[in-house]
Amino acid sequence: MLRAVNESLRRRAGTWLFQLREAEPGEVTLNPRRVFIVPTKAGFGFCLLLLMLLIGSINYTLGLGFALTFTAGMCAVVDMVLTNRNLAWLQLAPGRVPAVFAGEEAGFEVLVRNPRKADRYAIWIDFLEAGDPRHVIDAPAEGSTSVVLALPTRERGWLPAPRVRLITRFPLGLFRAWSYWQPAARALVYPFPEPVAPPLPFVGTPTPEGYGSAGQDDFAGVRSYQPGDSMRHLAWRQIARHDPALGGALVTKSFEGGSADELVLDFGALPAQLDVEARLSRMARWVLDAEQRALPYAFKLGALEYPPSIGDAHRAACLRALALYGQPGEPIQANI
Repeated sequence: MLRAVNESLRRRAGTWLFQLREAEPGEVTLNPRRVFIVPTKAGFGFCLLLLMLLIGSINYTLGLGFALTFTAGMCAVVDMVLTNRNLAWLQLAPGRVPAVFAGEEAGFEVLVRNPRKADRYAIWIDFLEAGDPRHVIDAPAEGSTSVVLALPTRERGWLPAPRVRLITRFPLGLFRAWSYWQPAARALVYPFPEPVAPPLPFVGTPTPEGYGSAGQDDFAGVRSYQPGDSMRHLAWRQIARHDPALGGALVTKSFEGGSADELVLDFGALPAQLDVEARLSRMARWVLDAEQRALPYAFKLGALEYPPSIGDAHRAACLRALALYGQPGEPIQANI
C-alpha cells in the first residue's frame, strides 16, 4: 500500500516538475522550461574552492584574491548559461522504425535539428530506462543529425518507444543539464521464428526437392528459368549451347499434365496441442522459408486470407498479421 502511494506521488511530482507527458506526436522543441540544470560533483567542488578563496581574501584583505575569486565565479556563471543553451531550442522528431523479430533489438531513429546559429556539442542521448546514455552527438548550427536508439524486444506486437533523455555537461563540466522527451513512435515486433520447423505444408505430394509435381507427365519443351524451379529440371544441353557473352540465360524443361501442388500456410491446420505463440512462431518460420525458396504461398489466419503470392509486400503483410494476431484495437487489412 505504502509503496503504491509513493509511486503515485513520484509520478505526479515528475509530471509537474520534469514535464513528463504522454506521447508527443510530430516535432518537439525543447524550450528553456523543459531544460533542467544542477551542479555536477566537479561543480560542487568548484563552489567549495570559491568559498575558501573568498574567506581567505576577506581574512587577509587580498585584493588580487578578490579579483581571482570573482573572476572564477563569473566563469562558473558563464558555464551554467552555456550548458543550458547547449540543449535549449533543439528540435526532436521520430524517424524510421523498422520491424524486427522478437528477441532482436528494435532501432528507433531520432532526428535532432539545431535551428540556431551556434553549434551544439557533446549531447548524450538514450532511452531513460537504459541508465547512463550510450550515444553522444553533435548538432551543427542550422543543421541536423540523427541517432538510432536500440531497445531489446521480448514479445510480438507493437512496442512503444520509452521516454528519451538528453544530457550535456558542455563546456566545462561544472553543470549538468538534461531534458526529457516522449516520442510518438512504436516498433512492430514479429513473432520469433521457430528454429527447427517441419517441412512446408504443400497440398499434394511434393517432390524430393520440396516443389510441387505440377506438370510432370509429358515433356512440352523448355522455357525461361523462374525462381523456385527444381535444379533437376534445368535443360543443361540447351544451357550449354547458349553463349553467356551473347546474353545466354538459364532455361527449364516444361511438362504438361499432372496435378499441381499448392503451398498453403493455414493457422487453423496446425496441431491443436501447440499453444497460440508456438503456432505463430511456426507460421513465421514457414513464411521466411517460402520466401527464401521463392515459392508462392497462400496465407490463412482466422478470417484473414491472402491469395498465393510472393515478394516483400506479401511477406510484410503476413508477418504483420502474425504480430498483431489476437491484439485488440489493431485492424488487419484483408488485401495487400
